[in-house]
Amino acid sequence: MLCAIMTDIIEIAPPATTDRPPRWLARRDGALYGESVALSDIARTVGTPFYCYSASTLRQAYAELSEAIAPLGARVCFAVKANGNLSVLKEFAQLGCGMDIVSGGELTRALAAGVPASRIIFSGVGKTRAEIRQALAAGLHQINVESPAELEAVASVACEMGLRAPVALRVNPDVDAMTHAKITTARKDSKFGIAIDDIPALYAAASSRAELHMVGLAVHIGSQILDLSPFRDAWTVMAELVRDLRSRGLSVERLDLGGGLGIGDDVCDGPDLAEYAAIIKQTVAGLGCALNVEPGRWLVGRAGALVTEVLYVKDGAGVSIVVLDAAMNDLMRPALYDARHPALTVHDPRADADARPSLLVGPICESSDVFGKYRTLGQIQSGDLVVFDNAGAYGASMSSTYNSRDMVPEVLIDGEVFRLIRRRVDISDVLAHEQAGPWQNTTQAG
Repeated sequence: MLCAIMTDIIEIAPPATTDRPPRWLARRDGALYGESVALSDIARTVGTPFYCYSASTLRQAYAELSEAIAPLGARVCFAVKANGNLSVLKEFAQLGCGMDIVSGGELTRALAAGVPASRIIFSGVGKTRAEIRQALAAGLHQINVESPAELEAVASVACEMGLRAPVALRVNPDVDAMTHAKITTARKDSKFGIAIDDIPALYAAASSRAELHMVGLAVHIGSQILDLSPFRDAWTVMAELVRDLRSRGLSVERLDLGGGLGIGDDVCDGPDLAEYAAIIKQTVAGLGCALNVEPGRWLVGRAGALVTEVLYVKDGAGVSIVVLDAAMNDLMRPALYDARHPALTVHDPRADADARPSLLVGPICESSDVFGKYRTLGQIQSGDLVVFDNAGAYGASMSSTYNSRDMVPEVLIDGEVFRLIRRRVDISDVLAHEQAGPWQNTTQAG
């Protein structure tokens, strides 16, 4: 099983030698800092739990990936679902990054962040007619269509608006991404995309419609992919499909390669970026298509952390049960995907005479509200601050107010300064949206 999706893992130290640049999280004088800001100072200012992000790490990740694939004629579109905070999106927008969206709300976010509509791609299996209308009115780069029925909806809306919709068909190539089942999206039993054998006839029929501009194909096989061979398999199939369509006299201008590039942690390294670029070059770069990739986690995952305070510590069966003020509503991935996030203490680890692992749990009334076992945290006490690393993707964006808990604040660090980029949403804010309206009577007189 891949280390990134293993459950109930005991923390181990990272390799002694590494070629990675220094992390944005580092210890100074016995305390953990984010860039040049003490995390304990942020905690005193905004309270816990909170998410914090490193602006320099966001910029570095985009620079590394874009530089690796730019010689191949490929561009980067950030998957907004990974982290839709407006300030994060603005960081990428200022760098020239495109956006991959999956809802009308994400379109509004991307435009508000200053991303030109011409750099936005609309993906997703269930677009409404209202969202399609919104996308066409904005002038998006393309809409990735996932079913014949959706294609008809796009054509209908485009016809009503007197526009020509730029469309790519999302292909289901029946490739196993070899990642967690809940983030695998390209097997034949998946809800995503159109079966590859159905593409030629559908593409040909759509190409004859005046209200549709068939620009190309799209594929996305899954998320947190560490073994790059599924990318090679999928893109090889896509290259063959492009050649097949062109042999039928059909134009294929663009090829959307999707996202899914995974990140490493303190247990194993992530994929090699040079190898990733080489696979693109070997499989699809020679087709003459405009290429784009849609990473989410790779750009933001390592740039974020969740900081939480220890509420209580109690004895368990062979472990110290450490109850935190962060919970599964704040960081859903461990409960949802069996994901594991590296954990650190803000203070220097204390010696643990019992040498027992710490079981980190949240306060929610669910047995699934568990973050995992960790051995190297040392002795934990009430009031300590614990940090879950690699939490910049699918952390805050998947959070909720379950158990009527607050939506935690988000903070962006840039060098020696930080700022609040989402305030805490507490119960008074939530209740303000639950004021009862007047009764409605829908019965009609006979």
